[in-house]
Amino acid sequence: MSKRLQPFPTLVLDLDGTLVDSLADMTASLNRLMAAWGLATFAASDVAPLVGDGTSKLVERAFSARGRSAEARDAEAFLADYVAHAPGATHPYPGAPEALSALRKMGWELAICTNKPAAATRSLLDALGLARCFAAVGGGDSFAARKPDPDHLLGTIAAAGGKASRAVMVGDHANDMDAARAADVPSIFAAWGYGAPAMAAGATAVARQFSELATIAPRLLR
Repeated sequence: MSKRLQPFPTLVLDLDGTLVDSLADMTASLNRLMAAWGLATFAASDVAPLVGDGTSKLVERAFSARGRSAEARDAEAFLADYVAHAPGATHPYPGAPEALSALRKMGWELAICTNKPAAATRSLLDALGLARCFAAVGGGDSFAARKPDPDHLLGTIAAAGGKASRAVMVGDHANDMDAARAADVPSIFAAWGYGAPAMAAGATAVARQFSELATIAPRLLR
């Protein structure tokens, strides 16, 4: 009797603060929007805590910090400006291309699960030469739900052709850890990202450098 092979493993990664450092570009686009309204601009360190729930929430929180309420057109203006200037200063974290290549050679499929809109995500990945690495992109507008709802993660895994029982989630935000926990998927907290250390609560493992993913992820599925 032939031995039944297990489904291929899937590594799902958050985008901003996990795969790429895009803080400078998000800050620049946000500040151009603030300047257009005559509002005070932000330092990158002030923008980092606002990231993680999609572009609309980012803009909403920025306006709130300036005592104003954002409108739908403000989020649209931010996104249009951001896409027009991408990839700008955005770059993969050190060791990311090499680790992704190593994982693919080990038989892993890769996917992106981000609250950023899918089109903007694909455009950025393509500009950075990373699009070919990923079997699926689950954006904040790809499904009826988005992180921390587990259906966002589960939908992304399915889009990549994987199974939740053979998947691992990597992210730098509590949303990533919460979605993974609710989906019963092991998680790796990306300690190099924008999230506060406390957001690692509930993670199955913590990685200090991107290169560690190729070692940690397989261990979590044994």
